[in-house]
Amino acid sequence: MTTLTSARPTRERDHSTAPARYVDRREHDERTNALLRAAARATAGERRRLIHEAVTANLGIADAIARRYQGRGVDADELRQVAYLGLVAAAQRFDAERGHDFVSFAVPTILGEVKRYFRDHVWTVRPPRRVQELRSAMTAASDRLCQELGSVPSADDLADHLGADPVEIREAERSADYYTAMSLDQPTAAAHGEGLTITDTLGTSEPGFDHAEALVVLRSACRALPRRDAHIVYRRFFCGWTQQEIGAELGITQMQISRLLTRILRDLRQAIGEPTPTDACRPSARSSPVVAGTSST
Repeated sequence: MTTLTSARPTRERDHSTAPARYVDRREHDERTNALLRAAARATAGERRRLIHEAVTANLGIADAIARRYQGRGVDADELRQVAYLGLVAAAQRFDAERGHDFVSFAVPTILGEVKRYFRDHVWTVRPPRRVQELRSAMTAASDRLCQELGSVPSADDLADHLGADPVEIREAERSADYYTAMSLDQPTAAAHGEGLTITDTLGTSEPGFDHAEALVVLRSACRALPRRDAHIVYRRFFCGWTQQEIGAELGITQMQISRLLTRILRDLRQAIGEPTPTDACRPSARSSPVVAGTSST
């Protein structure tokens, strides 16, 4: 999987061309779409080969999503296999003729497969049956809406489609957190009489890995943003520009950029199903640097 890094701003910048890695990614996406478009018209044997090639080329997406859910009571290899199944299902159901890119469809499909696995196998505290049934309906609806909208459906989109209350939709989304609990005081398998607990083995977070994984999951949500919003996100989090620099380019103040970023990041959180922070619940230090960072520096 390609690791993405943010370039620090310099005094002179080229405003006319995108970094080569984004061009490469676009070519990769176009190649995937072409494979799946050909698969839709191919014979059974050729279709299997083309789908296999498309899936193999996009395993990094499933790997990134699987890593987001590690440490919640499921073996890492098993979790990765579940994500791969979601990727295969996405490739088999993807309709390239609709004009949307495969990643925009694959991400919510894989997320749905992983969350369904946790719902069916891992919950210790089971939510009410109505919540479980609503989550099942949401997973199916999300696949359909993703094809129609070309982006990850929001809670309001799902509520309109299912005729449900948006509050109930968000409650069902939060139920994904009812996973198997493990005590941090539990001895580790490698303790060998040394009395080491899970707490003793916890390391520090590597922001670079979290950043790269967040970018993969956020791609489809970012593509649904209006042009100016997408430009602001690109300058702030991909180019490393300050809010003052972005404001100067767009002819508005740093305070206006700050407010725009707050609104844009709120929209992105809703698109990927993360709760919006309140004054009583701010993002932790482990939050995604793209989703949680609004510093002007």
